[in-house]
Amino acid sequence: MRIPAHSVCTAIRDDIVAGVLGRGSRLTEEVLARRYGVSRVPVREALRTLEAEGFVVTRRHAGACVAEPTEQEAADLLEMRLLLEPLGALRAAQRRTGAHVKVLRGLVRLGQERARRGAGDDLRSLGGWFHETLAQASGSPALASTLTQLRHKIAWLYAVEGPADPVEHWTEHGAIADAVARGDGERARAVTALHAERATAAHRLRSASGADRTDRAERVRNSQHPVNTPSLRA
Repeated sequence: MRIPAHSVCTAIRDDIVAGVLGRGSRLTEEVLARRYGVSRVPVREALRTLEAEGFVVTRRHAGACVAEPTEQEAADLLEMRLLLEPLGALRAAQRRTGAHVKVLRGLVRLGQERARRGAGDDLRSLGGWFHETLAQASGSPALASTLTQLRHKIAWLYAVEGPADPVEHWTEHGAIADAVARGDGERARAVTALHAERATAAHRLRSASGADRTDRAERVRNSQHPVNTPSLRA
């Protein structure tokens, strides 16, 4: 696999989230450079970035390794999401542009159509784009970056069941988009808080066992996973 140098960080992060690079495994610059078809310089820079994000740790005598968050740290991620996603929606209602509204409403239309047809794979991708756009609409790069990192880490550490009622799930997305479009911050915050609480109930902490990592790695190798696609579940 050959990856553009500027996308090395994304590629490594994607492989960590997918379980291809298992928790606790060593990350050597030489091996990663060979894997992604780049020099060691962008790999070194990517590992620094991923360490700052919490995906990588540097251990004495071992060097860079994939982080191994505790159960409490994993639980904290869900709590942070419950607090920050409603804030992001509130800010989006105050600061969104016409382009943001157009994209959000377009995604809702597609999501509702796919939900009625039962197109599960499409729904996951569309949900990721919806929440990514909502975060960007907040007008706060720091908040948007934090929300994106949270969603990556939650996808890394938790298995998520699909919504019991995809149509209702996307009706909630529609209510969020409508509130943002109207500039109703309190409504956007309240609906997003309820949506996040319901979504959180479907999360189950992933096993960090070798068998679990192997199974996920095999599924990733046999699937198409384009770089820079926010395919995380809603």
